Amino acid sequence: MTAPTRIAYGEDPSQWLDLHAPAGRSRGLVVVVHGGFWKAQYGAEYGAPLAEDLAGRGWTAANVEYRRVGIGGGFPATLDDVHAAIGAAARQDPTGAAGPLVALGHSAGGHLAAWAGARTRFERWRDGPPLTHVVSQAGVLDLRSAVAEHLGDGAALAFLGDAGEPAYAEADPLAQVPLDVPLWAVHARDDDTVPFEQAATYVRTATAAGADATLVEVTGGHFGVIDPSSPAWAACVEVLDSIG
Repeated sequence: MTAPTRIAYGEDPSQWLDLHAPAGRSRGLVVVVHGGFWKAQYGAEYGAPLAEDLAGRGWTAANVEYRRVGIGGGFPATLDDVHAAIGAAARQDPTGAAGPLVALGHSAGGHLAAWAGARTRFERWRDGPPLTHVVSQAGVLDLRSAVAEHLGDGAALAFLGDAGEPAYAEADPLAQVPLDVPLWAVHARDDDTVPFEQAATYVRTATAAGADATLVEVTGGHFGVIDPSSPAWAACVEVLDSIG
């Protein structure tokens, strides 16, 4: 397997992605969005093993870095970066419009992946390529609840900053149901960082609204889903295998 190609999608030091290419024909593009409660101290190193594993399974995988809270990120800059990174990765994807364009994100990255599934509804992000599928791994899918429950020591509120109430319509995945694309919420009931109810509430609400949303219950706490040797990651791979 060849080394990934680093692509800058902006001028900030955090605006880059590593593109991992498969050895043979690509099954499609998976945009990997790391977590860490949108905080500056957590970076794309958490997504690198997943992107490498996916490339070994025949996917083109883009491991995305983005501006986080404390280094120029937060609402809406972090969303701008994820939007721009998806566009940059899609322009490099050898499958082009013919293949799936999947966002796979962990924790806060799950929030960003689900958000990306709805982003083209909004004028600010209308010009990007639409996703075809979303896989949330222990994702923060109910932003309002995350604020109320003080998840990550107030991380959701720090992400929103002084944007106020109007930001929820643009930034909260639960406010954006139903998505126009299928979403899988892969989440462990023993997750002690992002409650399992985040996934359960989202899927329940989305399904009631007519969306194609599936809850995939796994074990392994918050981080099993990003361990390539774990059964929780195997469940994510199974979802991807059902796509392409």
